Amino acid sequence: MGRRPPREPAVDSDKELLDRHTAGDPDAFAELVRRHRDRLWAVALRTLGDREEAADALQDALVSAYRAAHTFRGQSAVTTWLHRITVNACLDRARKAKTRRTSPMPEPERLEALLEPHESAEGPAERQDLRRELRLALAQLPAEQRAALVLVDMQGYPVAEAARILETPVGTVKSRCARARARLLPLLRHLRPQAAQDPPERNQAPGTSVPPPRDQGETETVRGGGAPS
Repeated sequence: MGRRPPREPAVDSDKELLDRHTAGDPDAFAELVRRHRDRLWAVALRTLGDREEAADALQDALVSAYRAAHTFRGQSAVTTWLHRITVNACLDRARKAKTRRTSPMPEPERLEALLEPHESAEGPAERQDLRRELRLALAQLPAEQRAALVLVDMQGYPVAEAARILETPVGTVKSRCARARARLLPLLRHLRPQAAQDPPERNQAPGTSVPPPRDQGETETVRGGGAPS
């Protein structure tokens, strides 16, 4: 009879790591961060568009999570909780930076996700111009709309999961994304090929129009993180 292969060591769940951290394990939180840091960083960078601001926001978020771990009640996944704290730290920094920012957001990377394949295949100079235009357009969105759009359109979260992260109703997330797309469309229309700019009655398929913006006065603040400005 052949010898059985050794069992793989059990891997702690995120919740178990958080419990170990609150119980005093000095290594548990570092392991939790190692698992999720890349995705949290992507959210922070895309929401703020600036490496230094994103790094500071992520650091603030991780410090907050480290200190507040004992308050986690398991009503959502640990990853949802971490993303919520990160998004709130980003929104807090975005509000504070709004009054002092005098130049466009500098970091171009990661925004190619908004480009059509044929556009992203252009030469380096053209891509740089396109990314710059996208940064300028995204910078004009209110922070809450930008956060929703990043989670849903750029990070690929289902709307329901984005709603849990942002602690807002699903309808609010859909509305914010719709308003963000409606704001971006006229700013980015000139980046598309000429054929895509033809009158919609000739080229636009039914049901593909961007929904009109609603609730223009909606400024609901995300709960559970950054303080309102």
